Amino acid sequence: MNLNYAVMLPPTIERNPWRDNLNPRLPSPLIERLMHFLDQSPTPWHAVSVVSERLAHAGFVQLDERTPWHLEAGAGYFVVRADGALIAWRQPQDVVGWTLFGAHTDSPNLRLRPNPVIKRHGYFQLGLEVYGGALYAPWFDRELSIAGRVAIANGGAVISELFDLRRPLGMIPSLAIHLDRDANTGRKVNPHDELVMLIGRAESDAEFDFKRWLAEQMDRTEADISAFELCAYPVEAATLAGLEGEFLLSARLDNLLSCYVSIEALIANDSADGVMVVLNDHEEVGSVSTSGADGPFLESVLRRASVATDFEAVRANSLMISIDNAHGVHPNYASKHDEGHRPLLNEGPVVKINANHRYATTALTQGVIEQAAERADVPLQYFSARSDLGCGSTIGPLTAGRLGIDTIDIGCAQFAMHSARETCGTRDPELLFRLLNELTQRDVN
Repeated sequence: MNLNYAVMLPPTIERNPWRDNLNPRLPSPLIERLMHFLDQSPTPWHAVSVVSERLAHAGFVQLDERTPWHLEAGAGYFVVRADGALIAWRQPQDVVGWTLFGAHTDSPNLRLRPNPVIKRHGYFQLGLEVYGGALYAPWFDRELSIAGRVAIANGGAVISELFDLRRPLGMIPSLAIHLDRDANTGRKVNPHDELVMLIGRAESDAEFDFKRWLAEQMDRTEADISAFELCAYPVEAATLAGLEGEFLLSARLDNLLSCYVSIEALIANDSADGVMVVLNDHEEVGSVSTSGADGPFLESVLRRASVATDFEAVRANSLMISIDNAHGVHPNYASKHDEGHRPLLNEGPVVKINANHRYATTALTQGVIEQAAERADVPLQYFSARSDLGCGSTIGPLTAGRLGIDTIDIGCAQFAMHSARETCGTRDPELLFRLLNELTQRDVN
């Protein structure tokens, strides 16, 4: 077994001098690479692009869904769908069953409307639409940039091109407490009226053509721009905090942390034949799409990668590890957790269990993960939501329901899930990596 752990960063992963000065001693190469990945992935489409380069750098071959596949045993492959979803795997000699690591590339955020420009009271603003179950308050008073994908007209066809402004464009200012005396006691945010991005002053006769401006930023003509999907994002870099640097703060930890560690585990073990990483889009909005977990992407790839075998036998012999961050117990709000299930940051991956199948863990799949954790010397924690509170869900139940594959839900504990700025521990990604590496050795015979 060759664990190629200390790999180089792909060319597109750029160092952030401000962050490096702030954190002169990073905990490990994996945490350093994770932080760079978070910085370079402001949207699901950017995340998939960076992962694609990482896989290609490691010798994986990208396949096209529109052409026949000729798969060789021992080789690594990946396929991208709709720019925001990716599946990667090492092809086994004989397909008996698959060990699947599943995560999602999207995060709750604010997305620009198709006609975003608003001119009112002497200012230009951009209209935004809430994507997923975002916490509203953390988006106020932050430096915001925009990034996403743009549809480019190309000789009668349309191609996709990524865009990242990579500088602050505007902000969503709070209303001063002098004008809202209830701001600290009973404020309720109206997302349509208040989550609007301020970008500049507007003279009485001034106009702002957003498509023309976007074309200029991309060194293109306005006629090149057919349409766009753009996200607002906070520009702060991923960074460390805590007395010993034990906390990692970043946007999009839910669920880019899981995406990155899954890919690293696949790449690190060049003998992990039969391991497949599934990175779906649109989990935060229900997963019903061509690239979501409730769509046909995974089944299509599994069938093509399991050619000349009994697919139903392969399916029944497969295991899905659905990896999505878990609710760490907040010391100010411990009562929001069941007293017997209060995961701590930096104490190991969290097994998530729900009697109503909001998580897909069963007693049998829990047993599999516990045995793997024991072999890898990785501590586990457990989360079960209070009966009077919801817990969220993951791609796990969707995959289990669509394909009938035994599934377990796990993830690293974090604070402030669905915030514009989230927090996890620096030790947990390492422990998750060790656990996933052990699972790459799962005997499917």
